[in-house]
Amino acid sequence: MTPQSFVLPAAADRADMLGRILRFAHALSTEKRWRVTIEPYVKKRSNSQNAYLWGVVYPTILQALAHDLAGWSAEDLHEYFLGEHFGWERVHGFGKTKQRPIRRSSKLTTIEFNEYKEFIQRTMAEKGVYIPDPNETEPASNG
Repeated sequence: MTPQSFVLPAAADRADMLGRILRFAHALSTEKRWRVTIEPYVKKRSNSQNAYLWGVVYPTILQALAHDLAGWSAEDLHEYFLGEHFGWERVHGFGKTKQRPIRRSSKLTTIEFNEYKEFIQRTMAEKGVYIPDPNETEPASNG
């Protein structure tokens, strides 16, 4: 069975959603035991935030620093910035040690993702690379 998720509204009128949750729970097989988890709802990063990161941020960096980052990919930048922002952990296997970021961007909230994006913008500004904000429009050309 595919896990189900329900978001209980913050407003006082929760009766409809609570009814849906109860109907779902009553329909579960009585032959099995079920785990029910209740946790605060946190909005995860949006698809548009992710598209901006991969479609604007990383390509801008790769283009601006093509000479210094020869052989680097967007995936390489992603790993690097995640580790620099959230920290690194060492993992061992097959007689080797490698570093990997402590956190992944797919688990970030919209606010955390925005902070991550701002970290990249500040880091790159220190290197002379300007990364526009997602809602920024390009100036009209005079041509």
